[in-house]
Amino acid sequence: MAEAASTDGRAASTDTAAAGKVVEDTLREAGIAYESPAPGTYVVSLPGTRKLSTTCQLIVGRHSLSVNAFVIRHPDENEAGVHRWLLERNTRLYGVGFAVDRLGDIYLVGRLPLAAVTPKELDRVLGTVLETADGSFNRLLELGFATAIRKEYAWRTSRGESTRNLEAFTHLTRPERPEQPERPE
Repeated sequence: MAEAASTDGRAASTDTAAAGKVVEDTLREAGIAYESPAPGTYVVSLPGTRKLSTTCQLIVGRHSLSVNAFVIRHPDENEAGVHRWLLERNTRLYGVGFAVDRLGDIYLVGRLPLAAVTPKELDRVLGTVLETADGSFNRLLELGFATAIRKEYAWRTSRGESTRNLEAFTHLTRPERPEQPERPE
């Protein structure tokens, strides 16, 4: 029995080392800069267009590769609406899903068995993280921070400052017009 446990430990160690090598090689070949603050831990910054960048942590464990990416902080408002949107979106994601931490901040998280850690699979999961974090960002801001966006827009316009990075939210910042009664012909 002790021999089997010893063999399993060596196998897990070999799998972990192999998965770590795949992660490093894949990131290097893709030209993605990474930091490794601890053995088996890799932190990458994925560039976006709506969300400037998404920080993603990859942790090679004994049995799986853990993927964790911060998306957005706890919403200021409409928390139930935000969570419903996240749950509906989870049904269409590959390899990761939305989750919240104890503070209510929103992440994308996933786990891959070490045997599934290949360059192609890692590329696919990182692509899903980037596409989902970046593609969801404005919608999450609309749902969870509409009041803050309106206040920021009003503050900037009152001071004559640029509102360029708020252009995606013009539908939230336009003054509401009362409906005009129809004119009889």
